[in-house]
Amino acid sequence: MSDLRTRLSAICTPLKGAEKSDPWGGGHDAWKVGGKMFACIGSVNPGVSLKTPDVETAQMLIDTGVGTKAPYFHRSWIHLPDDVAQDELEHRVRASYDCICAKLPKKTREAL
Repeated sequence: MSDLRTRLSAICTPLKGAEKSDPWGGGHDAWKVGGKMFACIGSVNPGVSLKTPDVETAQMLIDTGVGTKAPYFHRSWIHLPDDVAQDELEHRVRASYDCICAKLPKKTREAL
C-alpha cells in the first residue's frame, strides 16, 4: 500500500458511512458515502482525485497550484499529487466528503 493510500485510508475510514471499494477492478481505491464517490486513487497514476463543490472551485484550486484536473472525472474534480501536505489532504478530503453528503437524499443522510 502506497503512503498516500495509507494516509487517505486513515482520513476516510473514520468518516461516517464511508466505504472503500474497487468498482473497476485492478486496484483502485474508491471511497464512497451513500453510494456516491468522494475520493479515488487509481491503480497506476499517482495521486488522489477529489470532488469540489463546483467547476469554479476546482479551477481556482488548479490555478493556484493545489492540484490538477482529475483525469477521467468531471471538471468539478481535482487531482492532488502523492506528496500533498497532510493538512491539505485532510481538508480537501473532508470538503469532498461534505460536498457529497450535502447532496444525498435526507433519508440517506439521516441513516449515516
